[in-house]
Amino acid sequence: MKRIYIHGLGQTASSWNPVLDALPVTSDQNICLDLSAMIQKQQTTYSNIYSSFSNFCDSQSEEIVLCGLSLGSVLALHYAIDHPDRVKALILIAPQYKMPKRLLKIQNMLFRCMPKSMFLQTGFDKDDFITLCKTMIDLDFSASLNKITCPVSILCGEKDKANKKAANELFHTLKNAQYQEIKNASHEVNVEAPVQLATLLHQFYSQIER
Repeated sequence: MKRIYIHGLGQTASSWNPVLDALPVTSDQNICLDLSAMIQKQQTTYSNIYSSFSNFCDSQSEEIVLCGLSLGSVLALHYAIDHPDRVKALILIAPQYKMPKRLLKIQNMLFRCMPKSMFLQTGFDKDDFITLCKTMIDLDFSASLNKITCPVSILCGEKDKANKKAANELFHTLKNAQYQEIKNASHEVNVEAPVQLATLLHQFYSQIER
């Protein structure tokens, strides 16, 4: 069973390294995707990223567990809706299922004011960030959440006010979900609280692999 980790916007595949290092059991089944590398020279739209991500998941011969943070959780949720038979379990960290339009617009305004150098370490440039957020603004999976029946672990940082509401709503909507908050963490829990996150992941993996 492959465990596929999908980072958030502004992160890279290496953002998961502290979490994987903290897992009590090492595994060669872990795959950390690099979203910027996956789309190569295509325009950085949500549609292009999801298409590349979906093709990668389709290519796996084993069952998959998808673990995504923020943008990564949107991609994981989207794929599980489109291919419920392919996904063994979901881990959604700081998730959204209906894009908060006002928040995305504010985020893009901030991106426009930031120097290009701030984006260099992410694999995407400033224009990529702006285009991606603009093409995500109308995403809404509300009517399709009933397609997900696999076990779902929903996680959110205790201080992540922007995503706690959606995380709770998902917990109460999805049929087979559990919800936990990570104390003293905000949005990027894989960077801020890797040991706590690794503990919760290990517990969830133990449940679904029985």
